[in-house]
Amino acid sequence: MDATRIIAIRHGETAWNVDTRIQGQLDIPLNATGRWQAQRLGEALVGEPITAVYSSDLWRAYETALSVAGAVGLPITTAEGLRERGFGVFQGRTFAEIEAELPEQALLWRKRDPAFAPEGGECLNDFRDRVLACVGALAAQHPGELIAVVAHGGVMDVLYRAATGQGLQAPRTWALGNAAINRLLWTPQGFTLVGWADTQHLEKAGALDETSA
Repeated sequence: MDATRIIAIRHGETAWNVDTRIQGQLDIPLNATGRWQAQRLGEALVGEPITAVYSSDLWRAYETALSVAGAVGLPITTAEGLRERGFGVFQGRTFAEIEAELPEQALLWRKRDPAFAPEGGECLNDFRDRVLACVGALAAQHPGELIAVVAHGGVMDVLYRAATGQGLQAPRTWALGNAAINRLLWTPQGFTLVGWADTQHLEKAGALDETSA
């Protein structure tokens, strides 16, 4: 089977990114900077031979995907499997509030315990399995083609770890910027990294690097 090429994109900036407030699966829209980033992203992808555009069904990702789809003249197909990790009781709280109000859970979160799930949320093991199954299934439909996948910081993190052999508990040393362009290959054997965190199209504004949006 020919490899499927993937452009993987985290959504543009939201007000909650700026506030370091956990969005998880809450449906938060882009802010003005995020809409600008999405526009620049679309402009950067004009001419790319993309054959399908997939997006998380959460609005911040879908709104970002609209610019991609418009640039390449394709519809958007949404997939719940591309949603951000469910953060349960963490959702709506800032990092500081979680540390102050839920210190025991915050400690497990900081340690990246793969079996830990915030109350009402997902553990890292389940989240990873969901993301890889979803993206793998989408990619399998497009051997030899290029697809765009628009999702969230946590999804990008899972894909990077899978492509580089990094475990779930490995400290993160890679960027997960809003509206950055990341490139991967997929075959039935797994993912391979091609390029990561291309933000040349966003040179006029910084892209927040926040993993929990």
